[in-house]
Amino acid sequence: MNRQMNQKSGAARRSNAQAFTEKQGQYLAFIYAYSRMFRRSPAEADMQRHFRVSPPSVHQMVLALERASLIRRQPGVARSIELLVAPEHLPILK
Repeated sequence: MNRQMNQKSGAARRSNAQAFTEKQGQYLAFIYAYSRMFRRSPAEADMQRHFRVSPPSVHQMVLALERASLIRRQPGVARSIELLVAPEHLPILK
């Protein structure tokens, strides 16, 4: 049974590991690092400051990550980003 679980998680791991671009990977790594550091999800303004981009750029990236099933959010709830990628598949944050 344990081997069967490992095979399933291995397949999921491979599909997630290649499912995002380099830029998306940086946003995912930031979400992970921020969440670990502050014990809450980052706001879009936090990502805007870190990546030095405009608010619409961050929002479009968040929507793209959500469409790709890399994150999940609760509509109308601030700081509700939940990472759906295993930390070991994330790139190092630059």
